[in-house]
Amino acid sequence: MTIIGDGDIAWALREEGLDRPDLIFFAAGVSNSRETRESEYLREFDLLHNFQHQHIVYFSSLCLFYADTHYAVHKFAVEKFIKHWWANWTILRLGNITWGTNPHTLINYLRAHPDAPLQDTYRYICDRDEFQHWIRLIPAWSCEMNIPGRRMKVKEICQEFVVHAREHA
Repeated sequence: MTIIGDGDIAWALREEGLDRPDLIFFAAGVSNSRETRESEYLREFDLLHNFQHQHIVYFSSLCLFYADTHYAVHKFAVEKFIKHWWANWTILRLGNITWGTNPHTLINYLRAHPDAPLQDTYRYICDRDEFQHWIRLIPAWSCEMNIPGRRMKVKEICQEFVVHAREHA
């Protein structure tokens, strides 16, 4: 098996048959950016050790560039760890995804909490088609790929993916 994990990212890889025998897609990391349990962060490092001799594709986050949270610091540490110990790797940094059922993604959180206060800030939104397009372009050599998608205000995200979607359901 070359897709590790069973969340929204792993599902998008499997659905389109993007599994590749030359790559290990590591989609089993911390998926909640508000996670506080240290055990969840340590679990990710423990799991990674099982795939040290193969080209690993690690799904990181664009939040590294704008946040100073435990999650962002962890993602940066995992990237550094992979670059140091793996001969072949791809670091794939994503914005917020538009698909899936994870209640901790921005869009699913907004759907579940329609009265939540909306931050006056930008976030990056990546849809499944764009995600899959870039996955198909992963080269055989080590590299970093940033997949931001669209830059949108949180209010715009809520309007398009929550309010508009609800009105047309």
